[in-house]
Amino acid sequence: MEKETRKGLDVKSMNLRELETELAGEKPFRAGQMYEWMHVKLARSFDEMTNLPKALREECKERFIYTALRPVRVQESKIDGTKKFLFALSDGSLVESVWMQYRYGNSVCISSQVGCRMGCAFCASGLGGLERNLTPGEMLDQVYAITLLTGERVSNVVVMGTGEPLDNYDNLLKFIRMLTEEGGLRISQRNVTVSTCGLVPRMKQLAGEKLQITLALSLHATTDEKRMRLMPIAKRYSIRELMDACSYYFRETGRRITLEYSLVRGINDSEQDAERLCRLAKPLHCHINLIPVNPVTEREFVQPDVSGIRAFQNILEKNKINGSIRREMGRDIDGACGQLRRREVCTEIEKNGVLEENRC
Repeated sequence: MEKETRKGLDVKSMNLRELETELAGEKPFRAGQMYEWMHVKLARSFDEMTNLPKALREECKERFIYTALRPVRVQESKIDGTKKFLFALSDGSLVESVWMQYRYGNSVCISSQVGCRMGCAFCASGLGGLERNLTPGEMLDQVYAITLLTGERVSNVVVMGTGEPLDNYDNLLKFIRMLTEEGGLRISQRNVTVSTCGLVPRMKQLAGEKLQITLALSLHATTDEKRMRLMPIAKRYSIRELMDACSYYFRETGRRITLEYSLVRGINDSEQDAERLCRLAKPLHCHINLIPVNPVTEREFVQPDVSGIRAFQNILEKNKINGSIRREMGRDIDGACGQLRRREVCTEIEKNGVLEENRC
């Protein structure tokens, strides 16, 4: 019987069981060999899979898409060595990823979507809206490509780049499992962090998966009124609903939530804001990550001065709340999410003499 041909199927997004099904006519061990080439040896093409028969490699080229992100631009910080990568996908779309060095190991921050539809006021990622979701293979290959380009092992993965991860739920879940389970890089789930702006139903659904990842909630305000000013998603889910979802996640998984709080001068950095944040955080036994807001050209938000940031943190400490100020990485290389991609897109539009108001 002639094999079915389905050109366009993303082979790097298949788990081992799916790949075994696709290669059912081959010797049983071939799927395992191919899976190892993709997810352990990090091969960039079928041609590198030298222990597979040439006929099989040629057939796979005809049947499948092989995701191998192409670096378009790499920026390296002169301050701390952070590297920001702009990758081109097979359809020409662009995504950003960041490589950061810490005392505990190397961390990669990846994107989950091309663009974003959440529209948070302080973020460059959503200025052009959402173009599409990334496949599991495209998320995985951000980690793989950076591993190869830096020559360094990745120990921590943060899904906190462009896009809302829980808005790409099924692909995100498959990505996490392929990254952490047998047959791949086997990065510990405890070393994976997923950030969300607060999609309450998806937060509860994720809790039911019983993963050991860290969930980080982008809170950024202590009243619904202030949060609506910063984050349109606040019109759908109140802070009370968010806190209930965080409590549910902790009960179901035993994993402590992280609250992300971007400090914006004159908007959410007052003493009253800090006191309200303490009241919200105390029942959750959570960690608070204070983030001096990144400057974005199209936005007017600025971060408080150092004394203001320290004063805010001191209030948390006095209330026995576990909080830290995020170390600013790559500030001199378009460090904020979406900035590098947006600059590249706008440059291309200017070159071509075409104005696309929704993109630039």
